Amino acid sequence: MHRILAAIPAYNEEVAIASVVLRARSYVDEVLVVDDGSSDRTTDVAKLAKAVVYQHHFNAGKGAAIGSALEYARLKGYDAMVLLDGDGQHDPSYIPELLEPILSGDADIVVGSRDKRTSSMPFHRRVGMRILDYVTALGSMEVRDSQSGFRALSRAAIEVLRLRERDFAVESEMLIVAQERGLRVVEVPIRVRYDVDGSTKGPFSHGIAAVDRILRIVAVRHPLMFFGLPGAITFIIGLWLGFETLDAYAVFRSFPVGKALLAIICLLLGALALFAAVILNVIPKVIEWSRHDAATDGPKGGFV
Repeated sequence: MHRILAAIPAYNEEVAIASVVLRARSYVDEVLVVDDGSSDRTTDVAKLAKAVVYQHHFNAGKGAAIGSALEYARLKGYDAMVLLDGDGQHDPSYIPELLEPILSGDADIVVGSRDKRTSSMPFHRRVGMRILDYVTALGSMEVRDSQSGFRALSRAAIEVLRLRERDFAVESEMLIVAQERGLRVVEVPIRVRYDVDGSTKGPFSHGIAAVDRILRIVAVRHPLMFFGLPGAITFIIGLWLGFETLDAYAVFRSFPVGKALLAIICLLLGALALFAAVILNVIPKVIEWSRHDAATDGPKGGFV
């Protein structure tokens, strides 16, 4: 018999949290609410609804709340975990559909993909979501709805996902780590409510911050792609401009200063980007090897 946890990151959700908890309890063994430093009665209301509550002392961010939920699931030995928001946008009745690929062994992460046609998604959200999907795809597999917070995780995913992101880019980081660790990701269509007050940040500031964080994650985890590919292209353009400059001088006996300067700039920028890509790619491996050597160093012995 599979043991299933529903985890709900929450920040100032006293109005909706009880309804979400009570409805989720019908499909799982336990409901965990991670109160991320709320200033209202979120914790008290969640407890009245019979949820287990883990409370942060300050508002650390959604990523930190998900990290606490993952740690709890590992500690308690749950076979699967469902993540959903506490504002009422996610319908807990979809929990069985998200869990089905997990429990059948066909997936490690199931993403509830929001149907743009039936969820009445505002236009600015559709635009922002597509931008974030494309940015996330730079470092992971392509997913139709990379930003959906309604997800199910297998035991393997619970063990593997050690997330560093502390804010709203955590959904993208989860997919990037899944790609790196070979976790199987599938999507299940869901409907979402947008007639409730769901975000504690403005859509524009949220979008800009998320893009910035996702790009940072991709740059750190995939420096060869993020820096190396543009660097190589820029260096090749510099070589082409350099040959064009030399050809112009050989044919017309005139030296195109502008093209020569542009060639030098492209060559320098390309070389710097390639150098940065190589260094940033090597440093984590050196650190990993050093930690491995430190762990294996020590006196060698055996039975005598």
